[in-house]
Parts: sequence; structure tokens; C-alpha cells
Amino acid sequence: MTYRKSWAEPWKIKMVEHLTMTSREDRIKAIEEAGYNTFLLRSEDVYIDLLTDSGTNAMSDRQWSGMMMGDEAYAGSRNFYNLEKAIQDFYSYKYIIPTHQGRAAEHMMSQILIKDGDYVPGNMYFTTTRLHQELAGGKFVDVIIDEAHDTESLHPFKGDVDLNKLQKLIDEVGADKIPYICIATAVNMAGGQPISLKNIKELREFTTKHGIEIVHDMTRVAENAWLIKEREPGYADKSVAEIVFEICSLTDHATMSAKKDPIVNIGGFMATNDEDVYRKAQNMVVVYEGLHTYGGMAGRDMEALAVGIEESVQDDHMRARVGQTKYLGEKLLGYGIPIVNPIGSHGVFLDAKKFLPHLSQDVFPAQTLAAEIYIESGVRAMERGMVSAGRNKETGDHNRPKLELVRLTIPRRVYTQAHMDVVAESIADVYERRNEIKGLEFSYEPEYLRFFQARFKPLAD
Repeated sequence: MTYRKSWAEPWKIKMVEHLTMTSREDRIKAIEEAGYNTFLLRSEDVYIDLLTDSGTNAMSDRQWSGMMMGDEAYAGSRNFYNLEKAIQDFYSYKYIIPTHQGRAAEHMMSQILIKDGDYVPGNMYFTTTRLHQELAGGKFVDVIIDEAHDTESLHPFKGDVDLNKLQKLIDEVGADKIPYICIATAVNMAGGQPISLKNIKELREFTTKHGIEIVHDMTRVAENAWLIKEREPGYADKSVAEIVFEICSLTDHATMSAKKDPIVNIGGFMATNDEDVYRKAQNMVVVYEGLHTYGGMAGRDMEALAVGIEESVQDDHMRARVGQTKYLGEKLLGYGIPIVNPIGSHGVFLDAKKFLPHLSQDVFPAQTLAAEIYIESGVRAMERGMVSAGRNKETGDHNRPKLELVRLTIPRRVYTQAHMDVVAESIADVYERRNEIKGLEFSYEPEYLRFFQARFKPLAD
């Protein structure tokens, strides 16, 4: 008899948090009060929370011990120097500025590097990143490979940059109008899809030739490294830590939302190898965040982050982290549910266009589906489609991304396989009644990042 070889998480549970079990009637009332926006639900009304992996992770005993070692000195905290060393050792960057979270680093980076009228190419947009680029006077240009917009393509590295698209942009506007290209590792809006080291090396050679810098959105760089280890020839015997260091060493600057990969609940940083950029950021951080040796972080949080960086690049941790995502994705595929393939790193992304083919993009199928999943089981997911894409600032029309997705984002070290089984089964139940589902329309639309605070109402029959 042949037995399947199982795997288990490289940790054990020391403390639990009790969850609330609600009725369908309770959930209908809650989603109505939230304007059919899962971001506006109270967490106490949620059973399994897959809204985001940002700041929702479970810290280790070593991280909690670090919290007790917080040096809350206003200037020169020893925790800053521990964090600085961790970033230099594991990520290669010379200079760091702590921030309260990633978008503060994006703000500073954009204001320092972008001039009015510049173009900023990237391997697919991210919401806050693009907004900061636009507020600084830049215009985002998508240069990701075409396969990234095809949910059924099995291309192993959908996060790769299309160098032909980048060359076309240079031919049209000139390299002097492109201050940098922003590359995200484990591209969120594409479904947690990785960029290959082969592509990064080619991009580095290309940008050096044209005098263009590379800014690394390194929020999930360790997850990307694991997928390189699994998928890219020549890296199977490399450790996650080695691959992470190599990725970072091929870039000039970085922004990090530390609430993801490094397994903390708050924090981030801006990193650079350019002393002039660093000095400008030092000046800015005092205005917007705090002194340059704490930015927007407490000493205890910087210590937890320093420990979390080390834990995030451990192979056993990343095998279990990405493995749990793969487990959920394969369960959904077993039910015939359309998802983004191949399965990504930090979450499983439902293809709302294929899930609800009778709904046009104008009635927000991804937003609708996220609300229906909550009503079914208390599982909270989030929209990554036209609502997230916002409006064209010149025409006022909706931006219409090719991908209309619902993200099931898995927090690190929080849920068990049994929770993933419940999630898959509840989505399968929604899929069975998919033809009965109607769309939504705005009842309130904010100016910026509307997916956070917008409200909706069901379409009239």
C-alpha cells in the first residue's frame, strides 16, 4: 500500500483566540450595514478573516520576547540598530528609514524620485503605490508580461517585466522621463505571482544601459524567493535567504510593508543604496513620521521586525506558508471553481468574471462575490477588480482591469488546514447558486482608494 506523505506546520500553538460563530441572518444584517463592503465589517462579525495578510499574522515567542526588549529612547534606540543590521544582512541595502507602514515609504520614495510629468513603469499596479506616484506628478505604465492578465495561463513567472514594452515606453517618452521602474515581488494584483531572477537580471542590465533605477516593492520578497526555488532552474538547492539577498542586490531602492513577509502587526521601511536619497528621506521622515531612528515605529516593534525578518527567510517557514495557500487552491480547483493559475504565494484569487459570467464588470462582480461569500459562511475576502482600480484621473471613467478577482488572503501562522477546508466548502456552496446572484452599484464613492471605504447597494430587479 502506498501512503501519501503529509506535511505539518513548523510550529505549535501556544495561545488561541476565540472566534464568533454567527447565523446567516446576522451576516445579512452585518453586510447590509457595511454597505456590501467587506472592509467595513466589524471583525467581531467575521468567522475566518481572509481580508488581508497585512498585519494579521501571529508573531513567534522570539518576536514577543523582543517586544519586551524595546528601547523607547526618542533618538538612537538600540532596536533601530538591530533592525538596520537585519536589513543589511538579509536584504543587502545600505541605508534604512523606518516608517509606520509601507505606504509611508512609498510616499517618500515617490516625492524624492518623481518629477511632474514623469512616467513610472511597473509589473502591474498596486493601489497605494500608483496613487503615491500620481500624487507626485507621475503616470503609471503597466509593463508586465501579457500572461499576467490571463487567469488560465500556467506561465510560472507571471510577474516578469516585458522588456519590449519597456523599450517601447522609452522610445515614446525618452529615458530621461523615466526615473525608475517599480518591480513588485510576488505581484499582488496578478494573484501573488512571482518574478524570476532571470528576468530581474535582464532588467538590471537593461536599466543600467538606459540610466534608469529599480525600486523594489519587497513586501513579499521571501514568498517570491520560495517560488523561484520551486520553479526556476538552477535554484532548487539555494536557500530562501540566499535567493532573497540576490533579488535585493539587483535593485537600487526598496519599500517594505513589514506587515506581510516579516510577520509583524505594524511597521515598514524605506531602504536605499544611494546616500543622497537617504539624506533626503531623513529630512522627510522627520516631517511626516518621526526621527530617522524610529520613523513611525516604537522600539519594541522594530525589535519584533528584526526577528521577523530572520524568521521569514527560513525554508521551513516558507514551505508551510506557501504550502497552505497551495492546499486551499487545490481544494477549490477540485470543486471546479475558477481561480488564478498557477496558485500564487499569499492567497488564492477567484476569477469573478468566470465565477459570475452573467454579471458585467459595470455591476462589480468581484465586490458582489466577496459579499456573497461572507453571507454564506462568515468568511471575509476582498475585491481586487474594477473597484480597486479606481478611476482615470484625466477622463473620470472607471479603470477597467482585465482581471476581476476576489482575494482569499491567508494570514501567516494563524489558521489550520481545517479552516481552509471550511473556506473551500463555503465557496463551493456559493458556486452552486451563482446564477441567482445579482450585482451591486455605488451608494457612496470616495475620491481616493475607494475600495477601502466605498458603500454599495444591490441592483434593483
